[in-house]
Amino acid sequence: MTKPEILQLGPYPAWDQEPLDAAFTVHRLFETDDRAAMLADVGDRIRAIATRGELGASRALIEACPNLELISVYGVGYDAVDLAACRERGIQVTNTPDVLTGDVADLGVAMMLAQSRGIIGAETWARSGKWAAEGLYPLKRRVFGRRAGVLGLGRIGFEVARRLAGFDMQISYSDIAPKSYAPDWTFVEDAVTLARDVDFLFVTLAASAATRHIVGRDVIEALGPEGMLINISRASNIDEEALIAALADGRLGSAALDVFEGEPNFDPRFRDLPNVLLQPHHASGTIETRKAMGQLLRDNLTAHFAGSPLLTPVV
Repeated sequence: MTKPEILQLGPYPAWDQEPLDAAFTVHRLFETDDRAAMLADVGDRIRAIATRGELGASRALIEACPNLELISVYGVGYDAVDLAACRERGIQVTNTPDVLTGDVADLGVAMMLAQSRGIIGAETWARSGKWAAEGLYPLKRRVFGRRAGVLGLGRIGFEVARRLAGFDMQISYSDIAPKSYAPDWTFVEDAVTLARDVDFLFVTLAASAATRHIVGRDVIEALGPEGMLINISRASNIDEEALIAALADGRLGSAALDVFEGEPNFDPRFRDLPNVLLQPHHASGTIETRKAMGQLLRDNLTAHFAGSPLLTPVV
């Protein structure tokens, strides 16, 4: 039996690549120096695209594959996929939610702890010999008992808040409406008010045109010179120009970021700011979660070509 032909937009670990190659005829767009030539050659045979959240699939790419049926995203975010083009042509889209929720929440909380307690700087202080030469590391700020806000109480936001409750934090959240599954936490209607009332603001929103730069100058200044912004969602939810300016002049106390516009080639000004913790978009970066993500991506592809219901459809 002829294997379905799919287009792969970025590399996967070997434990995902090998079963993908066994089940499908895989054309690796990321390995060619002439994408246009490859698409001209195989585009009309491509029935599915295997991509990653940050790579997505553009309208031009979708149109280069006239027989495309499915786009399977390795990741929870699918904002980089042109959903309008997919709907116009009846192309289905899947992602890999749930399997990465816990790890993303863990990293968000770890980033808060690392930045608030100065863990990275303190490790350098001890390793460099400054502890012996100059004495104790400068005092930092506690986490327990303080106020935390979660912007977007979906799967990941809920798990972040649940972890924060273990630190006896006062938890508020903002979403399109109060959530019945969060009776012990305070609902706040808008992001500015939420930011004004908390010490730590976690951004856990799905990205869309409606949420682009939702954390802009007003939210950042409401969080203030003692506040910390933690982003484990998508870079487009943050106005990076406003964020960099506020970190530089002290209108915002600090930030901890796992995602950036243009990553991995993010704005170099972030590197010069001492009050920002930088992470390389690896909130889901554990062996366990990445294996589960790859399995779910393949399971969606397999279900589609078997004529079975998709496991995690978004379109």
